[in-house]
Amino acid sequence: MARANAVAESIPAPAGPVIEPGQRVIVRVPATTANLGPGFDSLGMAVTLYDSLTVETFDGNAEDGGGQELRFELRGEGAEALPRDGSHLVVRAMEAAFSRLGYRRSGLKITADNVLPHGRGLGSSASAIVAAVTAANELVPESARQDTQWIFQLTSELEGHPDNVAPAIFGAVAISWREGRRYRSARVLPSPRVIPIAAVPAVELSTETARAMLPTAVPHADAAANAGRTALLIHALRDDPALLLAATEDYLHQSFRSSAMAGSAALMAGLRARGFAAFISGAGPTVMTLADGESEAQQAVDFITAFGALPESQSRPGVETYAQWRVLRLNIDSDGAKVELHRW
Repeated sequence: MARANAVAESIPAPAGPVIEPGQRVIVRVPATTANLGPGFDSLGMAVTLYDSLTVETFDGNAEDGGGQELRFELRGEGAEALPRDGSHLVVRAMEAAFSRLGYRRSGLKITADNVLPHGRGLGSSASAIVAAVTAANELVPESARQDTQWIFQLTSELEGHPDNVAPAIFGAVAISWREGRRYRSARVLPSPRVIPIAAVPAVELSTETARAMLPTAVPHADAAANAGRTALLIHALRDDPALLLAATEDYLHQSFRSSAMAGSAALMAGLRARGFAAFISGAGPTVMTLADGESEAQQAVDFITAFGALPESQSRPGVETYAQWRVLRLNIDSDGAKVELHRW
């Protein structure tokens, strides 16, 4: 992955004092859905689905002079495929954070409890990076710890853009942008009427594959239309969820990616045709719907559940591979990443 390589390239040789052994920290980070339709690379929302990372420090192997021993336990999503060594994204992000803080590790025991589906557009890599950097910051002496803005800058740098890491850190909806070399973000708390529903297919799609399908330029009219819908979306989320269908209309990216996720495109089109504010979550292939209230949320769940049996679900090649959807009725997470325990 390009982002993983970026993390690796950012890690200089270990230097500085060693992290104190005998600590244990647990960090919980929410899933995120990015873009929200028209807010390409600028909007993200935290939802109530969580990965948890436990990190314990100990003295490294005495035989090698107190080296950087690593013990890695991985449970849940990706447990069969992901590495359990220094090449794991969590380890590399922690190394980058320790180095930036002026410290180095000795022994680490990492336990990752993964709930977020990988390669589905729900911010699994952002969650891993945010959890790792938050844990590393917690493990250095209190006098060396940095605030959440520091965590936001480093995680945005490691991830490559801020649209997923911002809501993962701050919760709610995040509007993110870049000024020079610095990342910025503003938090928006949506109306309690807004209920996110994720339809997660069994297939994966890499962000790099999805991004490669985008054109290098778009017509001025499309850019103007997209700007208007993005502005409307902030109003709809906060003050008038009845406008969510119009506000989630996108002109920049979803149509260009549809051939790579035919089932997602068909489901999104079916939902929108029936008045539901559906869009592709991040780079896909998960379809996210923002329902206005409990009744609409249940109607959306019922439609997604029945979609595989509808004639329109078989209207395009490849759609049949999406016949079974994992439907998650969620809420908006307003807290973001949380340190649930730090014990010496």
